[in-house]
Amino acid sequence: EVQLVESGGGLVQPGGSLRLSCAASGYTYSSYYGWFRQAPGKEREGVAAIDSDGSTSYADSVKGRFTISQDNAKNTLYLQMNSLKPEDTAMYYCAADRVYWWLLPKYKYWGQGTQVTVSS
Repeated sequence: EVQLVESGGGLVQPGGSLRLSCAASGYTYSSYYGWFRQAPGKEREGVAAIDSDGSTSYADSVKGRFTISQDNAKNTLYLQMNSLKPEDTAMYYCAADRVYWWLLPKYKYWGQGTQVTVSS
């Protein structure tokens, strides 16, 4: 069992930055992680994922703007979001599993989400 708690969301102006955090607890050994988002009326979509060797994958819509990273000592996953756009507005979720699902929303464990709103 893995518990995930996201934080760091908020209201930001277009062009601004936010850093989301996801604190993992429980049996986190050999876990793979991903960030997802879901806007009202839309399906949940994969934003970024990180493999066990540290390699990362990103949705085309966020490449060059978002960076996923993890601090294994702190059991924390991060998503640095720069050059934010109004279309980035969504609830952001972190997810974990012992299978690497890449950007597919098939991870077993999910956090409760943190809201990101990009608006002037």
